[in-house]
Amino acid sequence: MKKIYALLTMAILCSVTSMPLPVQAQSETALQHRAEISYPVKFDKTTKPLREMFDTGERPEPARGGKDFEPGRPVPVSNRITPFTDPLADKSVGLTSALAEIKASTVGTPVDPNARVAPPDTTGDVGPNHYVQWVNLRYSIYTLTRDASNQITGFNLVPGFPKQGNVVWQGFGGRCQSDNDGDPIVQYDQLADRWILTQFAVSGTPYTQCVAVSTSPDPTGTYFRYAFSYSRSFNDYPKMGVWPDAYYISYNMFRNGVSFTGNTVCAFERAQMLIGAAARQACVNTTSGASMEPADLEGTTLPPAGSPNLLMSMTSTSINFWRFAVNWAAGTGTLTGPTAVSGVAAFSRACGGGVCIVQPNTTTRLDSLGDRLMYRLSYRNFGDHESLVINHSVTSGTGTGIRWYELRNAAGQTFGSANPVLFQQGTYAPTNDFRWMGSAAMDKTGGIAVGYNISSASIVPSIRYAYRGPADPLGTMGNETTIHPGVGSQTGSLTRWGDYSTISVDPVDGCTMVFTTQFQPANGSFNWSTYIHSFKLSTCN
Repeated sequence: MKKIYALLTMAILCSVTSMPLPVQAQSETALQHRAEISYPVKFDKTTKPLREMFDTGERPEPARGGKDFEPGRPVPVSNRITPFTDPLADKSVGLTSALAEIKASTVGTPVDPNARVAPPDTTGDVGPNHYVQWVNLRYSIYTLTRDASNQITGFNLVPGFPKQGNVVWQGFGGRCQSDNDGDPIVQYDQLADRWILTQFAVSGTPYTQCVAVSTSPDPTGTYFRYAFSYSRSFNDYPKMGVWPDAYYISYNMFRNGVSFTGNTVCAFERAQMLIGAAARQACVNTTSGASMEPADLEGTTLPPAGSPNLLMSMTSTSINFWRFAVNWAAGTGTLTGPTAVSGVAAFSRACGGGVCIVQPNTTTRLDSLGDRLMYRLSYRNFGDHESLVINHSVTSGTGTGIRWYELRNAAGQTFGSANPVLFQQGTYAPTNDFRWMGSAAMDKTGGIAVGYNISSASIVPSIRYAYRGPADPLGTMGNETTIHPGVGSQTGSLTRWGDYSTISVDPVDGCTMVFTTQFQPANGSFNWSTYIHSFKLSTCN
């Protein structure tokens, strides 16, 4: 979601969060929606590498005219914890056959002291030689140190970073150059050995998505740049996935930044973006879903030929599956869904979808974002089966936990030809503490890890993860491990936390996972920092 500026008043916060939003019906019947094809309003190539581009010294203008202009939730939420007995919680914690081998860690990009905003919207991805992290409103690039076995042993900040997010669009003109609004996503396209940087530009109309694709494997080098306009439809909470035929991105759309009008899914013409040509976008809007997560390819084994991109969303009672098939030669695209995933255990959204996460030494509660699936929807093709892994935050007892799923293709079918099968599911909540803001991924052997934050009346917000080996009993995780113990609680009127976190898998070994998310270096507001941590499961070689 859009960031909050530190100097905003409580009156503004209250007036915005109370804005009425229409309730969108969640259909369980799969429908077909036809895509509209359009071109970028502008595209070019940077005249010099990003490492030689620097901040101009101008501070970004306050978001959209100097006020906190949160567009609100796609669907109504509550802000309380109602005790719920999750049917999976008591059988989802187990002794795993795997051990986590710690690799390297570092404190990541902190809040910009000259433009304090929240939440950080922490995202990052790992390539053969670099790790790129982006938070509101800055990104950092690290070179990786590897040992003789190609294991990550260090993250080394490249001189000149962090930089303001819109630095890469200097000289481009328009909103991409003038606005630095965040909601960023970083993706490494391992099929092409390229990097994708994207953020929205929404301080005024036309609301725009800015996309930069590196011209080489070096993320500090030059970029092809694109601006896609959505006119007066505010393209909130973008989430992106890399797929062979396109870069797929989804948005919660708000007309004039106020009224929710549905979820829009777009496909950017990947082949054209890789050569800096006039890349089209194919976009579909649906009111039958919100906060969709597009599938993001993990590993080098491609999906079956012609596979549509796969997407998932959730309601207060179901997990839904979608497909978006694009034919660039014909200039067509079709979004099909939603189809409710069969067999999903009953759940109650964390905090009713809203704010209730407890911290010590303060009455301030934190936002669970329990109304949506959390980034990413990780896809792997193992040859004999396809897998999707996703998570969201749920109520468990008097706390919250991480509900996670692995979906597989039906026997003799593909994800593209038949409804998915729920292979396993679990709720990781070994105690009545608050676990939330998760990100899940799967290594090349089928081991799964979920990184998340944890907090309670006695636990300062901290960073942990849990995991499972590929041969462990289905639906179980264990070995909860602390990445970074809490230092401070978030205080004052600021309830926003995280918005998303990211766990990614090293393309070099297909095993090492890198997780990045928020922590508080001290009690306070708008003083967050981030952490980057890498580890490998002993079952993956």
